[in-house]
Amino acid sequence: MTTISNQANHCFAFELDFIGTWRCIPLCVRRKLDLIGLKLKLSHWLEFSYQDRQQLVDWPDDKIALEQLRQYLCSCTGKMVEGEAVSLLPARSEAWQNSGLIPELLIEAAVGRQIVLDLNQWALLSELERFALCKLVRPGHDHHNLTAAFIEILA
Repeated sequence: MTTISNQANHCFAFELDFIGTWRCIPLCVRRKLDLIGLKLKLSHWLEFSYQDRQQLVDWPDDKIALEQLRQYLCSCTGKMVEGEAVSLLPARSEAWQNSGLIPELLIEAAVGRQIVLDLNQWALLSELERFALCKLVRPGHDHHNLTAAFIEILA
């Protein structure tokens, strides 16, 4: 039997504005998508029923389950208006997968918000927590949840 890790379906408090409605793709699902190398558009996500979106949130993140998720999403999205989800390279050696090095962009964002983030804290974070911070700090992202994410994750 496949079990769900704590990070497989964890949603953050700073995501509360869409948890329950699932009008946006939560970070726990976005992490799984990066791990399997699929670009799921918001239009794909919204074409799923509420129950299907909840199933994707609850989907386990072990190796076998992730391969099943990839097959499932390719099959489902192939029938959607946008067409099949785009394949990307699966995440390997990404900044959020490295607990031994804080990305410079993240250090700058923390300092700019007068938030202390040291290597010991970074190493203690779950992969999902590191993923969330790295995704929210990216150039081009609106960063409106970044301060709340820092506070929640580093508290």
